[in-house]
Order: sequence, then C-alpha cells, then structure tokens
Amino acid sequence: MKSLVDKLEKERILSRDEFKQLLSEKNEYLFERARAVRHEVYGNEVFMRGLIEFTNYCKNNCYYCGIRAGNKNAQRYRLSRAQILECCELGYELGFRTFVLQGGEDPAYTDFVEIVKDIRTAYPDCAITLSIGEQSYETYKTLFEAGANRYLLRHETANDAHYKQLHPEGMSLENRKKCLWNLKEIGFQVGCGFMVGSPGQTMDCIVDDLRFIHELQPAMVGIGPFIPHKDTPFKDCKAGDFQLTLRLLAVLRLMKPDLLLPATTALGTLDPQGREQGILAGGNVVMPNLSPVDVRSKYMLYDNKICTGDEAAECRSCMQWRMVSIGYDVVISKGDPICIM
Repeated sequence: MKSLVDKLEKERILSRDEFKQLLSEKNEYLFERARAVRHEVYGNEVFMRGLIEFTNYCKNNCYYCGIRAGNKNAQRYRLSRAQILECCELGYELGFRTFVLQGGEDPAYTDFVEIVKDIRTAYPDCAITLSIGEQSYETYKTLFEAGANRYLLRHETANDAHYKQLHPEGMSLENRKKCLWNLKEIGFQVGCGFMVGSPGQTMDCIVDDLRFIHELQPAMVGIGPFIPHKDTPFKDCKAGDFQLTLRLLAVLRLMKPDLLLPATTALGTLDPQGREQGILAGGNVVMPNLSPVDVRSKYMLYDNKICTGDEAAECRSCMQWRMVSIGYDVVISKGDPICIM
C-alpha cells in the first residue's frame, strides 16, 4: 500500500485497479501523507464558511434528498432578502469571510441577482459561494457578474447508470457535468462532490468519481457519507461507510494538494468526532451554520442532522474549540485555494 500512496502523491492519479486496492482497507500511511501534504500547502489553518440555508423548496425529486419535491412532510420555508442579509451581518461580526448560500432549486427567487449584489456591496472583502443547483449558462454568468465568485454543485456520481438510480427522468449526468464545465469557463471557483455509500454505488462508481475529479480539477470537493432520510425512497438503506469516507478525503488531498476539502456535517452526524477526523484525514474547511435557528431543522437533507438548535455564535465557538483541540487554527480569511502546479 505504501508504494500506491507514494505513486498517487507523485503522479496524482492511479489506474482503476490501483485506486480500488488503495481504498480497500484502512491505511495509516495514507493519512500521514495526506496530513503532511495538507500542511505543506496550508499549514494548520482551517477555513471557515458561513452556511446560509435560505430555502428548502426544490423543484427536483432526487430519491435520496429530504427536501425533494415529492416529500409532502417537509415544512417548507424561504428566507427573505432582509433575512439573508441579516445572516451575513451576523456572520461578518463573528469572523466569517465566506458566505455559502445554499438551497433547493427554487424558482421563486426572482431577485437572487439583486441579493448577490447587496452582499457584494456590503462585504467587498468576502467570498460569495452559491449552491443552488443546475442553472443555465446565462444565469451563472449573470450571478458571477453580480459578485458571486464560488459555486458548489455536487455531481453526486460520475457513473451514468448510477446517476439514473439516484434521480428521476428529466435529470441527467450529462447536464450536471455540463453545468460544472460552464461554471469553470465563466470563472467561478468550482466545487463538485459525491456521496459515499449512496444506494447502488460500487467501487467502480467511486473510481469514476475520482477520475472525473482529476479531469475537472475543481477548487473544492465536498464528499460525505450517504445518510438516509425517512421520507425518501431510500429510507431503509444503510448509511455510507465512515472509514471509507475518510480514506477518500486523504486520497483527494494527494490527488490535488491545493484542494479546498470540507469536513462535512454528515461526518459529524455519523460520529461525534467526525469533523475532527475529517480534518485529520486531510480536510481544511468547516462550515458552521448561520441560518436562523427556527428554520434549521426544516433544512433536513438526511435524518439526525446535527447543530440544528445552536445559535450562530455557538456554532462558531464550538467549531473553533474543536479545531484547536486537534492542533488546528480557524482563521478569519476568505480561504482562497493556493494554486500550485
């Protein structure tokens, strides 16, 4: 295994069989090298993003998602323009310099470009990240020109047959990938990602994901274990493998040393020390929640999501303490990727 880790660190890609072999069992040397590479590029800094979940309406019906259009039990909400700006104001006071506006694909926000302009005007020293799904090239371009500079769009799976297992007709992997390439062409710092252990996923699917990420060369990759939601067709499926998720974080760090790599809330949902372990596996981003407390429990993509009752200041201080406890420092910074060759 040591030789595969060394090869990945040097060449940043492996063959399909080599990837499968490397991911087959826990490998402490893999984690050691991932931490070392992460420290070479980013030191012990952890970048903090302020997450604002501004709507849980969604026109799509993805089979794994708790806010899917077909979930009649979801308590729907939309934050107003003023509420979103209040979240940003509080976040800025708490030291956040990146705001992540995340929501379902909700066509009701006809003034979203104006919201982005408002945030850019009020906080010129901050990064604005959007995560609002598949849009047209023209929409992406307009949002970029309004001041958004990052975009997160998980591809979910790079295997077409698997994609069809997770999504209804009318959605396609081809269009998902097209959106990611459009975002890169426009000039966004682009993030993609996938669920580990989603129903129907095989190790070959995971290798497809890794090879697609190598091709796309995103600025950020968000991965986390699949966790079922009680009001979806996958309610009885088992959660993804926590240890495999950690190995994949380490592999991604070696594949792209300058990657922005979050330790996700889903990791913390499966294990009380999940986010700490994600950082120790090579991660360098955490995303405390800035959403108003009264809507947090309504943005439930999966069951048992943590931190739904905490105030923003509690989330901020808790994350600071958690990172310090393992030898890392949460910094007040936009946390741009350090581009290396």
